[in-house]
Amino acid sequence: MDALLTSLAGLGPFVLYFAMSIIMLLLFKWLYVLITPYDEWRLIKEDQNLAAAIALVGAFVGFSLAVASAAANSVSLLDFAVWGIVALVAQLLAFAIVRLVFLPKVAERINDGQVSAGAVVGGLSVAVGLLNAACITY
Repeated sequence: MDALLTSLAGLGPFVLYFAMSIIMLLLFKWLYVLITPYDEWRLIKEDQNLAAAIALVGAFVGFSLAVASAAANSVSLLDFAVWGIVALVAQLLAFAIVRLVFLPKVAERINDGQVSAGAVVGGLSVAVGLLNAACITY
């Protein structure tokens, strides 16, 4: 019984960190959709646009990797929140740089349903998320 109580002692912090993670993911989703020049939800729901789905899922996974690292390495809930916001900004900046510098027509290609463009954006989002996650260790 003591082992069970000892294990459950971490339930409060788990709930706080998990809730903060979900809030950050929702904030990321809202901001990501805001900065993209196309409406992912419409493209996915109405047009069944696989390119948009791949790009969006990659963005979510990439950001989640960074948030997971922030949660695992933070020393407090405030520390976690700060590094979660840093991760959010880094992920959004990475998308903006890819879109504006390296692949200026990627938004139009995703809007047109070109799966290769969605795969590139999704893959780059995951790659940036991995780098982001590695940099949030200290």
